[in-house]
Amino acid sequence: MPQTTQAPELIQPQAVSVPSPIVEVKQAAPVTDVWHRISRQITFDVPDHKLVNYYRQKYIKNPRHLAEISKRAQPFMLHIVEKIEARGLPIELALLPIVESAFDPFAYSHGAASGLWQFTSPMAKHFGLHMNWWYDGRRDVPAATTAALDMMQYLHKKTKGNWLYAIAAYNTGEGRVLKAIKKNKRQGKPTDFWALDLPKETEHYVPQLIALADVIKNAKKYGIQLTPIDNQQKIAVVDIGSQIDLAFAAELADMSIDGLHRLNPGYNRWATSPDGPHRLVLPVEKVAAFKTQIAQTKPNERLNWLRYKIKPGDSIGVIAKRYHTNIAVLRSVNNISGNTIVAGRHLLIPVAAKDPKQYALTLDNRHSKNKNRKRANFKIDYQVKSGDSLWKIAKNHKVKISQLAQWNNITPKTALQLNQKLVIWANTVSDNQSKTSVMRKVNYKVRSGDSLARIASKFNVTVNDLLRWNSIQASKYLQPGQMLKLFVDVTKVNV
Repeated sequence: MPQTTQAPELIQPQAVSVPSPIVEVKQAAPVTDVWHRISRQITFDVPDHKLVNYYRQKYIKNPRHLAEISKRAQPFMLHIVEKIEARGLPIELALLPIVESAFDPFAYSHGAASGLWQFTSPMAKHFGLHMNWWYDGRRDVPAATTAALDMMQYLHKKTKGNWLYAIAAYNTGEGRVLKAIKKNKRQGKPTDFWALDLPKETEHYVPQLIALADVIKNAKKYGIQLTPIDNQQKIAVVDIGSQIDLAFAAELADMSIDGLHRLNPGYNRWATSPDGPHRLVLPVEKVAAFKTQIAQTKPNERLNWLRYKIKPGDSIGVIAKRYHTNIAVLRSVNNISGNTIVAGRHLLIPVAAKDPKQYALTLDNRHSKNKNRKRANFKIDYQVKSGDSLWKIAKNHKVKISQLAQWNNITPKTALQLNQKLVIWANTVSDNQSKTSVMRKVNYKVRSGDSLARIASKFNVTVNDLLRWNSIQASKYLQPGQMLKLFVDVTKVNV
């Protein structure tokens, strides 16, 4: 039988105090710059593609462009970023307004697209943006951002979760993208974005966005110092409940009219729309004081009023339409319960409180400034006549249709109206003009016995010149006293 041994006595170990290792926990530095906030979330792959490389170099070589973008984006970029983050969408979408409009909310393309997100009218209406004489939701940054993100989510779903497809579709339409995919499938070709046969603009559009995202993410690597955008909300939307003159609103907010209008580019005129939206975008630091001030004003104190004498044949509907207001406003202010108005009595009608020129960013003032911005040596004021088209006018004046449209705030497909006034800019205005010509504009009063041929001969111009400059037809007789515009070479004629 084997011998057993006694278990040894267990000795309890003595507690020994060992100092805990000191672990230094580094807290992430708070994000103070919106560009940094964006760059940390960029995830799109960056292929070695010629167009991506081209646009990357373009951004790297033009740091001033990105600096200007930062300046324009200051009030709105964080708002856009937060809306994108709240929906869980790719942060790259925040860069689309740079590609679309260079972050200019007043941008207008010749394809009839407008605003930061460059909505066309049909798409804007489809995604809930309103447009009328007073207001264009495509330029209302908060409203248009909501619509653009709604559209992107819709396109993402339609393209079965492919963001490059969705972004391409934002530019050219879902139909073209889906058609290009089907075509490649039929032909046994790859169906990734880079293999699709799409319009040239779209083939550049997506690479430009990817290149821009790469530059923002790796700005330090590419030697670019991005102008910081403070990661603190700069704007707030305030509901005011009724129509308001922008000059009065600016006064309540202690701002300039231009400063207020730049934050509210959706308003076409001197006031917000009588039909709404009844909201203003204001700097955060101005909101509290503005709310206090606006609470002390009644709706009818927020506009200036014209005392209008009712004429025989007037109706409240016709007057409302003439002054671009609505019947409800006129009824309320004038204590009218129905539609009956009496000739000889007076109505109060809302009108601008300041001289129209002081509202520099209204649609009319911006269009006028664009028309008068010098593009070439000579400006021709042209009046549309019967049978005219943009193509015909452009051809006769040796300019491009796209130029003619841009100068006149219209699109190449806009239908012209009889007697509509256009501006045409040209460096060469006469058929007889040479490199040594010194051209001057002359106003000539037609005399008895004058003819187009006689006037043309006297001033060493052609009859065709006279027809083009004065929007007249050769078959029309000149009338004594009629004023004609001529561009004359003063080196060849004694004016």
